[in-house]
Amino acid sequence: MKTVKKNKKFRSKENNKNAYLFLAPYFILFFIFIVIPIIMAITLSVTNFNTLQFPKFVGFMNYINLITQDEIFMQYVLPNTVTYALIVGPGGYILSFLVAWALAQLPKVPRTILALIFYSPSITFGVAMNVLWRILFSGDRTGHINAWLIQLGIITEPVKWLVDTRFILPIIILVALWSSMGVGFLAILAGILNQDMTLYEAAAIDGVKNRFQEAIYITIPSMKPQMLFAAVMSIVNAFQNGAISVQLTGANPTPGYAGQLVVNHIEDYGFIRYEMGYASAVSVVLLIFVYIFSKFSKKLFAEKNI
Repeated sequence: MKTVKKNKKFRSKENNKNAYLFLAPYFILFFIFIVIPIIMAITLSVTNFNTLQFPKFVGFMNYINLITQDEIFMQYVLPNTVTYALIVGPGGYILSFLVAWALAQLPKVPRTILALIFYSPSITFGVAMNVLWRILFSGDRTGHINAWLIQLGIITEPVKWLVDTRFILPIIILVALWSSMGVGFLAILAGILNQDMTLYEAAAIDGVKNRFQEAIYITIPSMKPQMLFAAVMSIVNAFQNGAISVQLTGANPTPGYAGQLVVNHIEDYGFIRYEMGYASAVSVVLLIFVYIFSKFSKKLFAEKNI
């Protein structure tokens, strides 16, 4: 009897050891690329660090200055980021679900082709930015938008879309929505395609009559893990995507700070002004925003709510 117990205990230890070995690569990468950068950002955020001299401890002065003295952050960056996140985050998320749900109704071959087409902007973003959007919104008569509007008689002179502060943020939001079909979109599509069809059959017997009712009462409640993943990815992308404004306008800061987002503010202070301590403080504030919205999404789509 004792021998059997010892063998079971030995096997259990061996299984745990194998599990730890399989998890080790993930933990190592997670620690190197997530944990250490977060610790370094929090540490540098309470210092004055210009990348050349040794960091000087200043306590919470960077955070105090961010709230009380940084007029650019309070007047431009924060409102722009909130507006951008509130539109692109939920908008891109809803758009991803609607497109994925529509594609799931198609046969396999056209669904695969269209899914690739919708997903491609998220992986060819830089090329599309230069080839498509900068040409569309070019500020002279060769720009397609200007050419169309002049032909229609809506305008008489070309509009400098990417310089005029009235249009920069709306254009950034438009481009962000266009490129929002990322891995969250694929996760939702996979979740819809792997639904248990017996649920729909039972729902039809219970009185569900159309596709819309199926989506509300069956599809969404039964794929909350995929919905949660897509929501978190949408939130993270909405807050961290600052490349759009720089690539469109070709400058950081953007003209009149009209398209300046938190990420652009971090890059401005960290890599242009070399005020790494202050940039780290802004990045910690961004991390807190992402954490709060991610926790909200987790509560909304947690399994226990099913």
